[in-house]
Amino acid sequence: MSSESSSAAKQTDASAVRIGALVPLSRPGWVEAGQHLLAGLELGVCEVNGAGGIDGRPLELMVRDTTADPHRAAAAVDELARLGAVALAGEYHSVVARAVAARADALGLPFLCSSAVLDALTEQPTHWVARLAPAQSRGWRIYADFLLGAGHSRIAVAAQSSVYWASGTRILRDTLAPRGGTVIEFDMGALGAAAVCDALVDNRATALLLLVGTPEPAVSIVKAVRRDPRLAGIMIGAPAGQPEFAEWARLLGDDGAAIPFLRYLPERLGALGARVETALRERLGEVPSFVAFEGYDTITVLADVLRSHGVDRPRIAESWPGVSVEGTRGQITFSRTPGIGVWQWAWPPIQVVDRDPVQPDRFRILHAAP
Repeated sequence: MSSESSSAAKQTDASAVRIGALVPLSRPGWVEAGQHLLAGLELGVCEVNGAGGIDGRPLELMVRDTTADPHRAAAAVDELARLGAVALAGEYHSVVARAVAARADALGLPFLCSSAVLDALTEQPTHWVARLAPAQSRGWRIYADFLLGAGHSRIAVAAQSSVYWASGTRILRDTLAPRGGTVIEFDMGALGAAAVCDALVDNRATALLLLVGTPEPAVSIVKAVRRDPRLAGIMIGAPAGQPEFAEWARLLGDDGAAIPFLRYLPERLGALGARVETALRERLGEVPSFVAFEGYDTITVLADVLRSHGVDRPRIAESWPGVSVEGTRGQITFSRTPGIGVWQWAWPPIQVVDRDPVQPDRFRILHAAP
């Protein structure tokens, strides 16, 4: 945790308006994603306070590391509620965000989910939870459209066991099957990287999707496939966004390029987005990911709600359908979407991009949502 986060977590200013921030900052969580999410949240808070706070009261971020553990995250929600948080923000991992949403709903604590995409974020509809990230079904259907457009109809998925990966596999199969596509599932609880290569040859797959954690086993699978001469023509894809972060390029070099993934950014940022991109780059010391923008937009929405509706928890939750805020990636409004039990921004921009093989630190837009 950064010194800024630590001091924010320990701050005891009685006048402060407190927001609980839930982020993965240590393993087995996706640490780099958590750091980018936190950078966006912190930048948002810094700018809100620089502009006078919430009616003169400072906004305070109480940061808790979820470590990708749903039980730890649920306990953090209880703690943050006791400490007087008026709302919760953040979380990247879908299975963790689902636990946070369930506990927030039970306690009557508003939760603005920044980055988790699992459609079934709650078991039943709730007015306490809103979400900025697109639902998985929308993003992964767009990815399936990209696969078919690129000529891939026999798609293998190397999948670990989790609700999130299982949901992604089901969305791909349901989208591709009616259009002649086939999804072949490899159980990564039983296969190693070399066995994946053999299975790809045996099944005549033309694309392999990495539905696995990073850096491992994703990095090992990519290296094995790239070095197997039998698989020279196969496309590797990573719809969950593993190649978005700088660690991917550091670990894989040229092997990490030309691996398409989902990215929630517009083709061009507007004036606000460009300004925030510059500030995030300075804060992170590297190109900010879309996750950092999600963090910033989370605070932008919460600050607008707090200024217009006050700090009463029920009033915050009641405000979701009336939100209309300029974010870094477009105008943010929430609505009810069929099959999704939370207030949803419908819809953030969605792209399929990859790292350019000629210049791996540059991203190419391959496909965009209509």
